[in-house]
Amino acid sequence: MAKIGIKQVAALSGVSIATVSRTLRNPEIVSEKTRQKVNDAVKKAGYKPNKMGSSLRTQESGNIVVIIPDVTDPFNSGIICAIEREAQKLGYSVLLGDTQNDPKRAEQYAEMVEYGQADGILLFSYNLPIDVTPDENGQVNLPPIVNVCESTAYENIHKVMVDDEEGARKATQHLIDLGHKRIAVITGNENTTTNQNRLAGYQKALINAGIELDDRLIMQGNYQIDSGVEQTKKLLLFKDRPTAIFCFCDLMAMGAVKVLHDNGYAVPNDMSVIGFDDIKFAEFTYPAISTVRQPVDEIGKTCMHQLYKLLKDKPAEQYIELKTDLIVRDSTGPAPKG
Repeated sequence: MAKIGIKQVAALSGVSIATVSRTLRNPEIVSEKTRQKVNDAVKKAGYKPNKMGSSLRTQESGNIVVIIPDVTDPFNSGIICAIEREAQKLGYSVLLGDTQNDPKRAEQYAEMVEYGQADGILLFSYNLPIDVTPDENGQVNLPPIVNVCESTAYENIHKVMVDDEEGARKATQHLIDLGHKRIAVITGNENTTTNQNRLAGYQKALINAGIELDDRLIMQGNYQIDSGVEQTKKLLLFKDRPTAIFCFCDLMAMGAVKVLHDNGYAVPNDMSVIGFDDIKFAEFTYPAISTVRQPVDEIGKTCMHQLYKLLKDKPAEQYIELKTDLIVRDSTGPAPKG
């Protein structure tokens, strides 16, 4: 027999999942009419609330869940370490939800708050894995949640972001200052806010420098090293090859450097490469990769403290934007003559 869950209760009672959850945890804050609807649906469905969730009337689980698309990404892992350090200081344990870019997995991890296994969510995604349908009173009741690095379209979620546009502008301007005019980019996942903002920064730098935009130089990657490899191979087929490549993450930059070396191109003498993130590996490749440093520790610490404020019903900033730094290493140099 299939397990009866809170979703079935919500469907039977005609209210949102959030309203059902609120009614079961804190019945005194909902109307008598709503309580009656939910209680009738609970009886009809034979739903038995999770014991751990029921205890939330008097105590927290002491856990927060980090929902992240790829835990193996070196950039993500650095933030997770910072989150865990801060969480422990604040008395919380971290549950890690690696979605592997599967929206259904993200929804399942988000339900951990519903069932009392976690108290709040740190979400590294532009997809919101929670129903935001208003209840009968027109209210959307979200759990304590903070968007990290990626931004959902839902405005009411607290966000800790990085100034990706300015970071990308600085990276592109660095190449322009070195004399490069044909600058290719290998982008990330096109739907992500990080990708859109970095692309805007790249284009802004070119426009400000009076360099004509060439859409052929915008190559679609996916933040994985393999896409850096594949898109660089395509760029080398151009008759008017670029003299520099700006990759929207260091992993793709590492892939680009390998392809250039394998095909007899010297980096940076023949072609410059710059990345984004400043993961640990970037400094120890050959040549060491110029990049845009994201403040990994600050991101982790800030988002955990923002979530903590929400968990404790304290005022929290709606939007925080952190700065990046340009790190110049050996993979960028003057544009080749001729």
